Amino acid sequence: QVQLVESGGGLVQAGGSLRLSCAASGRTFSRDAMGWFRQAPGRERELVATINWSGGETYYADSVKGRFTISRDNAKNTVYLQMNSLKPEDTAVYYCAGDRDSRGVSYYTSSYDYWGQGTQVTVSS
Repeated sequence: QVQLVESGGGLVQAGGSLRLSCAASGRTFSRDAMGWFRQAPGRERELVATINWSGGETYYADSVKGRFTISRDNAKNTVYLQMNSLKPEDTAVYYCAGDRDSRGVSYYTSSYDYWGQGTQVTVSS
């Protein structure tokens, strides 16, 4: 069993940056696909970015492409989401999640087996 704890959220002005971290404990996650999701009030949870087990393959939602970067450090059991040029529409609770059945990128919410508790990101205009 892997436990995930996100950190790094907060309040930032539009155009600013934040770096989210997701620390894993328990079973190693180094062979799992990892993803960052977000959920805004009244909206469904959506995939923001996903990364394969080695970090060599990534995928981004169109809404964040070119602004966000996902990365991982398997030695530190940590996944990161660097968020630049933030917009008010990026405001949401951000969740880290892992798919233990995939070593590639993983696109679907239902494929993920374990989740963190989420961290709030608020972007003011």
